[in-house]
Amino acid sequence: MKRILLCCMVALATMSCNAQLKISGIVKVTGGQIQGVAEQDLMVFKGIPFAAPPVGELRWKAPQPVIPWEGVRSAEKFGSSPMTSMGMQRDASEDCLYLNVWTPAKSAKDKLPVMVWIYGGGFSMGTSSTYNGAPIAREGVVLVTINYRVGKLGFFAHPELSAENPEHVSGNYGILDQIAALRWVKDNIATFGGDPSKVTIFGESAGGISVSMLCASPLAKGLFSGAISQSGSSFGPIRPKSYPGENMKSLAQSEKEGVSYAESVGAKSIKDLRAMSPAELSRQTVVTGGAWPIVDGYVIPDDQYKLYEAGRYNDVALLIGYNSDEGDSFGFTEDPTQHIASVRERYEDYADQLLAVYPLVDGKVVKATRDLGRDSAFGWGTWVWGRLQNKTGKKPVYMYYFDQDPMYRQGDRRYGHRSPHGQDVDFVFQSLRPNTNNPTDKALAKYMLKYWTNFAKYGNPNGTKKDPELPTWPLFKNEQSQVMVLTGEGPHPAPVASEDAMKVLDKYFAWRRSQESK
Repeated sequence: MKRILLCCMVALATMSCNAQLKISGIVKVTGGQIQGVAEQDLMVFKGIPFAAPPVGELRWKAPQPVIPWEGVRSAEKFGSSPMTSMGMQRDASEDCLYLNVWTPAKSAKDKLPVMVWIYGGGFSMGTSSTYNGAPIAREGVVLVTINYRVGKLGFFAHPELSAENPEHVSGNYGILDQIAALRWVKDNIATFGGDPSKVTIFGESAGGISVSMLCASPLAKGLFSGAISQSGSSFGPIRPKSYPGENMKSLAQSEKEGVSYAESVGAKSIKDLRAMSPAELSRQTVVTGGAWPIVDGYVIPDDQYKLYEAGRYNDVALLIGYNSDEGDSFGFTEDPTQHIASVRERYEDYADQLLAVYPLVDGKVVKATRDLGRDSAFGWGTWVWGRLQNKTGKKPVYMYYFDQDPMYRQGDRRYGHRSPHGQDVDFVFQSLRPNTNNPTDKALAKYMLKYWTNFAKYGNPNGTKKDPELPTWPLFKNEQSQVMVLTGEGPHPAPVASEDAMKVLDKYFAWRRSQESK
């Protein structure tokens, strides 16, 4: 009898617990009610629509309002991934404008800081479903990951598209998706226990570039209070020919390339292009009318360097940085002859000066040589971003230099090389491989998680109280500038890497921006 009574009590308790979870897991958002799931100490909501599906006549239009639904919508699974330009994903669909929320909040009154992740992938690939937000949320923040359109579906300009747009622009649909997601966060995140006035955006590579662009876009004003950019910025000049760090084009130029693209696939009009399947468009090369944001005068008003010089940007607290061997990831060649030829082709009048400050050693391409690629694509843009905000803004800037030895094995081409592009992401998301080569990886990952979430909470990676276990991260200043070197041997401040060489690169970008250069 006692056993039967005990079983009944357990069953009732389980039913009560499940009922509580069900009630706490149902929330009302724009469009209707959704049902999340409990994952240990978190509530998780996946596949929440933040805009109408951008299909049919909505292809190549700004994101439209969410279509309401009846009843309670399940939020147990991720929404479809965007159609990519770099190979098809199994769950890919043109209907991809969804976001995901991990929250440790006990009630809507908690007002926890919010972090919104924007994935990378060269604006041609990527999806939010790759990232597990639980480890970050468990540090006391509401973590949001968002999808945005990529490839031809996210970044395509054409005169017909500009003509049908109220602002007479086209091309930046992926960035508009990000802004729509941030507006959704502002309108809905309090329901999940988040504070809509304390939102930090963060992203890596194309995601970091997006963060940079959102900081400069008037359409994103008031949607976030802090920004973290990992290996991404957009301060190069507008140029007809693209290189890493110099890949912004004008609306007119992009429209012209869009016309060429349409002709190359036999489309006589936008109607013809909208009749093509998304798979057909995704299979097309990204080179002609390629997938990249543009300076359209509306979403991105102008050359971002000029916007920052004039103080025309969203002045928010910054945590920005890049990795020590990014130059190993983009167009790297070990052939010194090829390296010199490519430098002369790109940098023209400044080639000799840059070859001198980013030298070959004993006629070989070494890290000092590769650092030109690192700095032209990532280092200079990050450095000048911090310097310009220090000059024309009021909010603090914190800068880092990620330098964790991957410990490549002997025989690997990269043996002895340092941190490549993208290595830092697993450290932030606590998603390191179990068999990591470097035994200090886990310690560094814990440091970075604390720094990133402190920044989201306080606008300062150090927090508000001195933590004896957390090395102090100095402010980045224009004079005697210091960055935080993030390494498993122990994070520590140091001067900007190759800063004297970067000053020569700075002169190159100024020359390239001038009227005398094309």
